Amino acid sequence: MFIRARPTVNRQGTAFDYNSPAELYLSRRIGRHTDYRRFATAAEAIHYAVLELRTRRSLSAWMQVGDERFNEDEINRLYDDDDYPLRSL
Repeated sequence: MFIRARPTVNRQGTAFDYNSPAELYLSRRIGRHTDYRRFATAAEAIHYAVLELRTRRSLSAWMQVGDERFNEDEINRLYDDDDYPLRSL
């Protein structure tokens, strides 16, 4: 799925591309199994992570997009951003 969105500025002052491929890591218990998923777009990874965290199936998450790593708070910030393209899903 290709999503057209205006890029959001990330913490390093460069544009965040919601269309970039992303890897998502979800931890269910501290020190236990970590689920790994690859997504065609960061927007899809963010959507999945937020749903998982809100339903409390996972305790923590982080996402890798290119050379950058985003923690739970940063994933939620990207989700809440006006530029996030999948809010209506």
